[in-house]
Amino acid sequence: MGWLSVVYGLVSVFILLVNSVSGIGANWGTQARNSLPPETVVNMLIDNGIQKVKLFDADYGALRALGKTRIEVMVGIPNELLASLAGSVKAAEKWVAKNVSEHITTNNVNIRYVAVGNEPFLTTYNGSFLRTTFPALANIQSALIKAGLSSQVKVTVPLNADVYSSSTSLPSGGDFRTDIHDYMIPIVKYLSDNNAPFTVNIYPFISLYIDSNFPVEYAFFDGNASPLNDGGTYYYNMFDANHDTLVWALQKNGYGNLPIIVGEIGWPTDGDQNANLEYARRFNQGFMNHISGGKGTPMRNGPVDAYLFSLIDEDAKSIQPGNFERHWGVFYFDGSPKYQLNLGTTNSGSLIPAKNVKYLEQKWCVMKPSASLDDPQVAPSVQYACENADCTALGYQTSCGGLDGRGNISYAFNSYYQMNNQRDTACQFPNVSKIVKSDPSVGTCKFWIGIQPYYAGADRKNGGLNSPLILVGYLILFLLTIL
Repeated sequence: MGWLSVVYGLVSVFILLVNSVSGIGANWGTQARNSLPPETVVNMLIDNGIQKVKLFDADYGALRALGKTRIEVMVGIPNELLASLAGSVKAAEKWVAKNVSEHITTNNVNIRYVAVGNEPFLTTYNGSFLRTTFPALANIQSALIKAGLSSQVKVTVPLNADVYSSSTSLPSGGDFRTDIHDYMIPIVKYLSDNNAPFTVNIYPFISLYIDSNFPVEYAFFDGNASPLNDGGTYYYNMFDANHDTLVWALQKNGYGNLPIIVGEIGWPTDGDQNANLEYARRFNQGFMNHISGGKGTPMRNGPVDAYLFSLIDEDAKSIQPGNFERHWGVFYFDGSPKYQLNLGTTNSGSLIPAKNVKYLEQKWCVMKPSASLDDPQVAPSVQYACENADCTALGYQTSCGGLDGRGNISYAFNSYYQMNNQRDTACQFPNVSKIVKSDPSVGTCKFWIGIQPYYAGADRKNGGLNSPLILVGYLILFLLTIL
């Protein structure tokens, strides 16, 4: 019967490949205060030839806009829902009925995957979701079977690359982390049994961010780094080495043929000294060139199924990991491209901006020229503005790192003003602010104009202005420093 197992495995992989469209996908996050209408974003996806999109929840507006477009959708289940879904099959059936079945049947949304959780085994979660992820996965699969959708919609669990490591610092030493090994194997087996893929998020930028000794060139795809020799197999970039560490981990545990989806890969453009436009363009274009030939990695030949992280900047994301978290998009918040990037999906060979974007008036909120830096109202005003807006472009070697003290304060004021739709009351910091009609942008530092507000339906989750910035405090002294 061994040959039947082999044939079955090959057929399963073939089915996954047939059911999945080719080309690059994109992560579409919606944690933003300045949001484009979903229809505008979907049209931008179509214009750029992006045929796959990954969502982090079941955002009603996004799913409705994706209807009848043939864009392949991975719909997400946030980690905070895992416990309820793990504890109740009925809860899972209700979730599938509302967020999968309804959109497929009433609006012809091309949902192909349900992502159960988002990096639930991340070490920073301290095991919070270890015991609920697999039961939630199984209950969602059971609900899909009951709904008659299990052949069309596959379950998966997007996992961070920290779920595996190498005992030898080489890909061939790869295995799942010992502390979560007994949690990983049931998930991997379940995915295999249900012809579902393993989804992994790979971030060379994070390796550079947390380790100042990380070889910068190894993060990119130019072949400038000294290669890693793994028993005669040479690795010239971190992506291939990281990806194949996973392949070895799967192989060692008996699942070497399990399909792999790269759920997130990208490079931020601001908020850190290594997060800039040039590095982001170099990385993302390098990655596109690297996978365009369909040769895969040394351990896994064939096309790489991947989703760029991310489509658009999200100015309401938590900055607990770092200020760069709000700057992963290949497009700015308004749908304008950040840099030249050829996805191989358009005739122009470059990104196509969002169309018919409606902006607010050409006016800005800045520090009043007559106000003094020593005014006691300045510090609390800046703190309030940054806590309720976005000051992550301010800092060492960031896009606005060259501003002087007054410039920093003006940037903070304007960010708050634009995010509050240019209401007059949003530029009334006591005796220290004023509205101007001349653009205060300087060099690489852009003082943005907001876009007209999009008011979503009741089912849409919006980031409110009261969302706290976890790391805002350290910025205040910098903002008040005259460079």
